[in-house]
Amino acid sequence: MKHLHFLGICGTFMGGLAMLAKSMGYKVTGADTGIYPPMSIFLQNNGIDIIPNFNIDQLTPHPDLIIVGNAMKRGNPCIEYMLEHKLAFTSGPQWLHDNLLWKHKVLAVAGTHGKTTTTSMLSWILDQAGIDTGFLIGGISGNFGRSSRLGNSDYFVIEADEYDTAFFDKRSKFVHYNPHIAIINNLSFDHADIFENLAAIQRQFHHMLRLVPQNGLILSQKAEISTQQTLAMGIWSPTQFVGQNQDWFAKTLTPDYRQFDVFHKGKKAGQVKWQIIGEHNMHNALMAIAAAYYIDIPIQTACNALATFINVRRRLEIKTQRHGITVYDDFAHHPEAIQATLNALRGKVGNDRILAVLEPRSNTMKMGIHKHNLASALIQANAVFLYQPDSLPWQVSEIAIQCTQFAVVSDDLDSLAQKIAQFAQSGDHILIMSNGSFGGIHQKIINLI
Repeated sequence: MKHLHFLGICGTFMGGLAMLAKSMGYKVTGADTGIYPPMSIFLQNNGIDIIPNFNIDQLTPHPDLIIVGNAMKRGNPCIEYMLEHKLAFTSGPQWLHDNLLWKHKVLAVAGTHGKTTTTSMLSWILDQAGIDTGFLIGGISGNFGRSSRLGNSDYFVIEADEYDTAFFDKRSKFVHYNPHIAIINNLSFDHADIFENLAAIQRQFHHMLRLVPQNGLILSQKAEISTQQTLAMGIWSPTQFVGQNQDWFAKTLTPDYRQFDVFHKGKKAGQVKWQIIGEHNMHNALMAIAAAYYIDIPIQTACNALATFINVRRRLEIKTQRHGITVYDDFAHHPEAIQATLNALRGKVGNDRILAVLEPRSNTMKMGIHKHNLASALIQANAVFLYQPDSLPWQVSEIAIQCTQFAVVSDDLDSLAQKIAQFAQSGDHILIMSNGSFGGIHQKIINLI
């Protein structure tokens, strides 16, 4: 049995990839230091032990192949040992292409926001249509209870991430995926730690589009300038567009978007009734329905599947409801995503108070790239509670000063949790936003209320 060792196994991509490799019959081991739920629990429950360090003794005896995660950098003891001893290694995306994707029709979901949710929706639609599709999602699917599945069909659905592949391959991950259908949900500036500007991101997206065959499909938004600029760089595949007066359009029937009609070629073709909220999720659903239709899944069949769709973990996930207070966890990483989440929650709760709790944790936010847009993104919140991590090179008080509503800043998690609990009252909605574990503040608040 060939032994694969994953460095950085607790990343959402790497963890899902490790599970695919195990399903394919490989012996799988892995190491990481950023070990926290849900991925850590998912791996452990599936029999993959995680080494909580990068000590070089984990590479003896030598594994047959080392899969290097993109969080691994030069200077890491295992990386240096691997290079010095000429051990066999590759990146996760390259291994995935060479061992799995090349023999499938790949449905790739790309974009700055909504990738994980849309990938989950599309996977569920195919599954409910009777297709045993493989998938790799950047989070734990609410329906499948896992982030990846090998499947047994011609299709493979994948979240197509624009982040770089590895320290030795600075192309975006999705360049390795050779999609048959490519979805571009949206395109904004992000990942300032590796991209100089929006044009650099657009260049990588165009590299992916160059690989879509003539019998494939590109799905995008007609109204989004940055996406259309990317398409204008050259395409060789059919295109369909989402938006008013385009190939695909959706019209909400309720303020929270829990019910909407789907239009195709100007005619009503289906209706979705589900428990997911927010305009952004209606748009995500439309992309998934359109992609499924291209592989001959009827529109109403897709709509029916979405009626039972459960969103991925950490997307407006309710952690608890007690004493009339609801606590949510959301994977927020960009002002546009923060604003979309708050708009969705506002549409659901009406005039109830929303308490927004934010940790600026993504690499781009740590650099302060988006700090001037955060106050406006938080406008739907009635109160804002901001965490000042030690590692942040700028002061979150800059956001608080710009906020028009009540705003609190703290560099101590226990103190911040106390302030939130003291401020909260029955009927409130506490929305906790971070793309990390946020130091366990969710449970601290829950315990206090």
